[in-house]
Amino acid sequence: MNSDRTQSYGRVVKTLDDLGPTKLLPAEQEIIREAADTLIFTEDLVSDPSALDALDLLETLTEHLVSSGRWTEERAEQLRDDVQGCGPLAPVG
Repeated sequence: MNSDRTQSYGRVVKTLDDLGPTKLLPAEQEIIREAADTLIFTEDLVSDPSALDALDLLETLTEHLVSSGRWTEERAEQLRDDVQGCGPLAPVG
């Protein structure tokens, strides 16, 4: 774990604190929290299916938030970036 990952995690927590109660259902908040928690403790995305599953659920959620008009694409993209930033860098290959 490094400082970039912990800063990303902090931004996710702040988003949940600031927007969660008014802009997200409890189940949606849980998907985001689970994804960030899973990724912050993941050492290797490739060998951790739970991390990949968490990212898939997050992607589905953010697509739904945008398509329903509840969030802007920019806000959803920032959340995706912050949650992804909680994890290790994906190997380039």
